[in-house]
Amino acid sequence: MKFSFANARPSKKTNFVAKGYDNSVYRDFDVDPKKAPYRLDIQKVLGTDLSKTKMVFHTVGDTGGVKNPVPQQIVANKMEEQFLPTAKPQDQPLFFYHLGDVVYYYGEESNYNSQFFEPYIHYPVPILAIAGNHDGDLDPTNQTPPKTLEAFNKVFCSDAPVHLPIAGESSRTTMIQPNVYWTLQTPLANIIGLYCNDTQHGTIKEPQIEWFKKELKNAKSEQKTKAIIVALHYPVFSVDSDHGSSGEMKKVLDDAFTATGVYPDLILTGHVHNYQRFTRKMDNGNEIPYIVAGAGGYWNLHKVETKAKPVYVPNDSFFDNVVMENFCDDRHGFLRITIENTNTERTITGEYFTVPRPQESWSAAAELFDYFTIDLKSHTVKNIKSK
Repeated sequence: MKFSFANARPSKKTNFVAKGYDNSVYRDFDVDPKKAPYRLDIQKVLGTDLSKTKMVFHTVGDTGGVKNPVPQQIVANKMEEQFLPTAKPQDQPLFFYHLGDVVYYYGEESNYNSQFFEPYIHYPVPILAIAGNHDGDLDPTNQTPPKTLEAFNKVFCSDAPVHLPIAGESSRTTMIQPNVYWTLQTPLANIIGLYCNDTQHGTIKEPQIEWFKKELKNAKSEQKTKAIIVALHYPVFSVDSDHGSSGEMKKVLDDAFTATGVYPDLILTGHVHNYQRFTRKMDNGNEIPYIVAGAGGYWNLHKVETKAKPVYVPNDSFFDNVVMENFCDDRHGFLRITIENTNTERTITGEYFTVPRPQESWSAAAELFDYFTIDLKSHTVKNIKSK
């Protein structure tokens, strides 16, 4: 197994073994073919034209504060603090792209007020999302369960922005995403979001697979001016002992990349409640960061394990040409992504910020933990700062 760690605790002797699957099941969900190809222009959401030279946004997943709301609120507060009244418009985050598991544990509509609308009541820009497994899960004790993703669709996939009763005192309206898998079009990037359903390591079936290939090809036509970002809830690579890596998601992505000849510039995931950053060198020489950013507020963080517990890995060659660059498994945090397109450079910069623990001073500033840059011309990754 050709797996190496750059600046991280694990060693090459990490105990990788396969774990059994749980009893989760694939849940069929509604898709309206009339809305295809499921694309949304961020300028339609914001109601204004945007800069074609610089764009900033926040991203993280697994935020729902079901047992302890404090970590989620601290993360939300520190994200809000990055909106500076003196900053230029192009330096302010334009939106928050949520990587799934908005509400625990069964995507209940009744929990959207406490786990979504209230925590972000002062967050000043739109929140868009892909759904996680908990957003699509159903309570087995409910004798009359709703449809899978019913509440998620109501909040994020509305035909028009409306204020829901569950929003309470929040002025936030519903989002107008066209589907649970969809592409966010921006002046500097196409963000292709996938839905992985509610199985142990994720399941993506047709027609979503064919749609994904078409979206990659469409994004390729603009790749000289726009980055390609793929977002999905389940991580392809993870060395935690709670969930581990997903061979299913790796196969779906790799098959699509091979079939289309299109490779994204960045892959964002959640599901595992920590931060991990991997660099994968593809057969064509491209370096692609695979990010796990699932420490957005759920109370229980997942540890990166080496010896104490086994780590799930699908097969011995799974981590070939993959380097773990950095990780944080003892604090919550969030990512700030900056995309720039100038006459001389085209880059994506990722900054991962950790936040104070609940027992620490909430007034303490978020700390920059990881900093990396992707050169969109050479398709290489530069590690500028790694704690």
